[in-house]
Amino acid sequence: MSTSPHHTSDPAHDVLRDARAPLNAFFNPKTVAVIGATDKANSAGRTALWNLVSHPFGGMVFPINPHRTSVLGIKTYPTAATVPEPIDLAVIATPAATVPKIVSECADIGVKGAIILSAGFRETGPEGTERENQILAEARRGKLRIIGPNCLGVISPLSGLNASFALTSAVAGGALLSPMPRPGSVAFISQSGALCTAILDWSFRQNVGFSAFVSIGSMLDVGWGDLIDFLGDDPRTKSIVVYMESIGDAGAFLSAAREVALTKPIILIKAGRTAAGARAAASHTGALCGSDEVLDAALRRCGVLRVYHLAHLFYMAELLGKQPRPRGPRLTVVTNAGGPGVLATDTLIAEGGQLAKLAPESLDKLEKVLPMAWSHGNPVDILGDATPERYTAALQIVAEDANSDGILLMLTPQAMSEPMHTAELIKKCVAQGLPEKPILASWMGGDEVQAGANILNQANIPTFPYPDTAVRLFNYMWQYSCNLDSLYETPSLPGADTGNAPDRGAVRRIIEAARRASRTLLTEFESKQLIAAYGIPTVATHAAMTVDEAVSVAEEMGYPVVLKLLSHTITHKSDVGGVQLNLNDAAAVQKAYCRIQREVSERYSAQDFHGVTVQPMLKLDGYELIVGSSLDSQFGPVLLLEPVASWSKYSEIKPWDYRRSPPLWRGA
Repeated sequence: MSTSPHHTSDPAHDVLRDARAPLNAFFNPKTVAVIGATDKANSAGRTALWNLVSHPFGGMVFPINPHRTSVLGIKTYPTAATVPEPIDLAVIATPAATVPKIVSECADIGVKGAIILSAGFRETGPEGTERENQILAEARRGKLRIIGPNCLGVISPLSGLNASFALTSAVAGGALLSPMPRPGSVAFISQSGALCTAILDWSFRQNVGFSAFVSIGSMLDVGWGDLIDFLGDDPRTKSIVVYMESIGDAGAFLSAAREVALTKPIILIKAGRTAAGARAAASHTGALCGSDEVLDAALRRCGVLRVYHLAHLFYMAELLGKQPRPRGPRLTVVTNAGGPGVLATDTLIAEGGQLAKLAPESLDKLEKVLPMAWSHGNPVDILGDATPERYTAALQIVAEDANSDGILLMLTPQAMSEPMHTAELIKKCVAQGLPEKPILASWMGGDEVQAGANILNQANIPTFPYPDTAVRLFNYMWQYSCNLDSLYETPSLPGADTGNAPDRGAVRRIIEAARRASRTLLTEFESKQLIAAYGIPTVATHAAMTVDEAVSVAEEMGYPVVLKLLSHTITHKSDVGGVQLNLNDAAAVQKAYCRIQREVSERYSAQDFHGVTVQPMLKLDGYELIVGSSLDSQFGPVLLLEPVASWSKYSEIKPWDYRRSPPLWRGA
């Protein structure tokens, strides 16, 4: 963003960037005030202050407590207004009822950012919601950005800032240590503070580094879109990992994700997929949860990769940082054990991937370098006595095969296995150059194979203890590639000059006529007129108000025909015998018309019968689709398009094959 004087003095210059203040105050503050700082053991105020002063971040820390002269031996101030320096960031750890007044004071003195650690807001009910409304009004007045409430805080390992109340269980000299993750290139954003502490502990054990570590809480102000935009512009952040309970401002999230996902992977896990999980999320952060299927479609359309296991979040961040993305779902498996190869195949196929069909020339080359008893196909079983040289020979051949989009190398410890030597030769082979496609490994076993796994990991070949994990991550990789491809797929409407422009006037007349009649339901006849106005082909449909008119239309159309109930009040025609099929002559049409009229009059009333529609009887060649729309609580208007028939009937369309799933369309 430009920092020119003209840009700064004219907020209208860039509405999207200047509508809200930037987030630098949260990650690079020069002065931090801890409001609610205290000496009370195990309190958020004490822990937050200790974390800030335990790690130098290049700024000053001011404890705020009107009842103490010092906290942790540091001079305190009664209010934020009495601090002798301008405050960039306020960390608020006071009871919820006091927070609106504190935020008002911060807004008065020009504080740029506030992290509200306190709980007791919308998740508690109407009183908490009203507190949030007061806080937000004061923050907007003072152009103060807020993270939280009900959050753990913010940690910036690259700058040394720890503005959180996270604490490790490690002890040094009798004191708890404040956590500072290893600096790295992964940004982690979580709606759960407790999960943040668990991930922190895990990262210490696994030596995983972060560029930013943010507990976002209830997202009163700063949301996913703000943070994704900020981290997308951060050159030190290579990938963004998200734990989400609710999406908040869906438009801001989708807009930011679509822009950033083109250059940085965004990997997301969503809690609250089930009804019970959604209720738990609501009680946790006051989250509003919509349809999980709608969220799924939205994530695909904005290039975000969704995973379903916590471990896979960081596996994928590592994998996408080390290996190229596959062009497609075809995997080649090279293994020294047939059983694990079968397990890998089962997982691959069950989750939408494919076994690569090796080219004849590749099979010929493998025949020359492998024993006679090899599998002669994919998985490429190179047998239990496979030498390191046999592994590399097979790897070079399958890597050159254009039918393969990725490779999984598997090794099980057997009497003749040399896990370490094999890893060394694979590392050398890859370093000498192979066609660009992802290579994953599964070195199965314990200490016996660990040294070899370490060699592969150091060579940027991600290695996993189990083949099903490796295969699942490969499937995520090609799904992510497809998600990114979908970013370039945008709907277009024909222009008026093409002669195929939608007849919006006809649509308006149909809807206005229904409204004048105080109807919220269009008849089938009206619905098809509306669809036809947008150039979507429909079966020929004609309305008939009398039995003679129905016969006349059928004669002109040609037999066989179908008669369907035309009613302004009855939605489900089949419930009243309102669909009569295979009518082959005039007598059948007359009989069907009278039957429909009689059934409606008996079950409802004569006023509910408005005639019939006449359609040609068609053979069902192809897929029957249903189109519908609804209002999602998070995304607004949503259009649904899916096959009516069961998946088992059309086995070639699999429910997990999201590439065939319909896109999400938003708008009126």
